[in-house]
Amino acid sequence: MTLLLEINNTSFQLDSLMIVQDTIYTFEIKNMEGEFYYENHSFHSISGTEIKNPNHQSQRCKILLRQLLKNINLHFPVEAFVIFVNPHFTLYQAPRELPIILPTQLHSFMTTLASKPSKLNSRHTKLAETLLLEHQYESPYTRRPAYYYRQLKKGITCPKCHAFMLKTENRMLMCGSCSWMENLDSAVMRSIEEFKLLFPDQKITTRVMVDWCGGEYSGKTIRRILVQNLTLKGYGRWTYFE
Repeated sequence: MTLLLEINNTSFQLDSLMIVQDTIYTFEIKNMEGEFYYENHSFHSISGTEIKNPNHQSQRCKILLRQLLKNINLHFPVEAFVIFVNPHFTLYQAPRELPIILPTQLHSFMTTLASKPSKLNSRHTKLAETLLLEHQYESPYTRRPAYYYRQLKKGITCPKCHAFMLKTENRMLMCGSCSWMENLDSAVMRSIEEFKLLFPDQKITTRVMVDWCGGEYSGKTIRRILVQNLTLKGYGRWTYFE
């Protein structure tokens, strides 16, 4: 189970965590393939292109986990390693002190871990239970900020650059920023899908969609598009679309 934790409004993810008698080990698991080399504290592909250093992420998680443990009054040493599991991964010039485990080192590393004393007690159980309680089931990056319908600027936006679309002839819209062109029916339906995402509990009605699309199109036009693409529900003043 991957742990998603948070400390001081900063989130971090642990791919794998092991609790032994006197230490917590965290492992950043990488399945990279190919030849790479280490130079000037950076990882590079064999062609010379610098890539994201996985050790930076691993050490960041180590620091944040230590802070979290301190905040909840659980004091354990933390060690962090990056584990490269793909047998077709090669890293040249890696310093011996770098906290990484290469595929050829994996067996001996696991043997060393297995040999460590591991008499667990209630303190370790409390640690495991607390970390599970701290696990965030929803990533903070998916949390929507507070917003209200009346605060939002209405109109159909460009799917490419998100500027507002301009009304043209022949049932077409054009982006005033990047000149993207789109059929009116397609643009209105795309805008309706955005409305449904932002306001999933609100009913789709002709009046609301006229307003949501910026008031540029008549109720007759919007209703035609709704009737052609959605299912009509209700009667009279309570009519809406799904």
